[in-house]
Amino acid sequence: MKSLEPLDDPEDERALTDRRAAAASRSTWVSVGVNICLTGTQVAMGIVSGSQGLVADGLHSLSDLVADFVVLFASHHSRKDADEDHPYGHHRFETGASLALGALLLIVGVGMLWSAVVKLETPAAVRTVSAIAVWAVGVTLIAKELLFRYMLRVAKRLKSSLLVANAWHARSDAASSLVVGVGILCNLAGYPILDPIAALIVGLMVCRMGWGFGWSALHDLMDRGADEEEVEAIRRTLLDTPGIQGVHDLRTRKMGDMIVVDVHLDIDGALSVAAGHDIAVAARRQVLQRHRVINVMAHVDPCPRAAERVPVTPPSRSRSA
Repeated sequence: MKSLEPLDDPEDERALTDRRAAAASRSTWVSVGVNICLTGTQVAMGIVSGSQGLVADGLHSLSDLVADFVVLFASHHSRKDADEDHPYGHHRFETGASLALGALLLIVGVGMLWSAVVKLETPAAVRTVSAIAVWAVGVTLIAKELLFRYMLRVAKRLKSSLLVANAWHARSDAASSLVVGVGILCNLAGYPILDPIAALIVGLMVCRMGWGFGWSALHDLMDRGADEEEVEAIRRTLLDTPGIQGVHDLRTRKMGDMIVVDVHLDIDGALSVAAGHDIAVAARRQVLQRHRVINVMAHVDPCPRAAERVPVTPPSRSRSA
């Protein structure tokens, strides 16, 4: 059945998309500025103080910086209108960017692990770090935690999984900085081997996060459906539409941060084709207005009026004589 034509004002929809993209771009540029400052500070202080953990944390901040540019690239291209080659739009640019971000984190994490293992193989070469590293870690912790809270607030308001991933990437930096700080303090307390161990833990954290983002994005690219709560909310919206007597074969698939819906609608078979079409259009409009849905493919199934349905009675049990 041909997809029902959208009745929403395309100019309003475009304005909403532009506002969403502008807010995403603004939060990402804030992250770019913070990560440029932190990367330079952490790497420089790590080299000066002799802390491998702080250098590893600086490389993590550098991966954040690269991730920010991936987000900006994806946000720009996902805003493009649908065309002949992409009839559903370009929303999956964000999913592809999430996959690239996961791969980037995984590569950076493996590099950190390799560097830490090499250091641990020659523990005698690990030197005591300078106290200045503690101050660098303190500044990093405060900056990363504030950045995380800001980015996550924007991401939840925009309902962007890519921005949520980038926000938690910033939180991973704050967590890794905490681990590095503990390692540096232990190093200063007379246990120098704990600094490369802290770098090893940071590497494991980055690998775990990279795998999680990449695996989730891969499932989205394979047409993973929306979560059960979202699907149930869409079902309720359809059933609340006057004239809809039932809903079945409701299926969804992710399209970036948006959803595509396929559904069969039960409508009174005694109605005219035009009347049934109008009910389906109304149901579609309700779904588009209330949910993160970009298209609803509806199939209308005729069903008898409630009063005309033949009740099914269970067979009576025969009594024994």
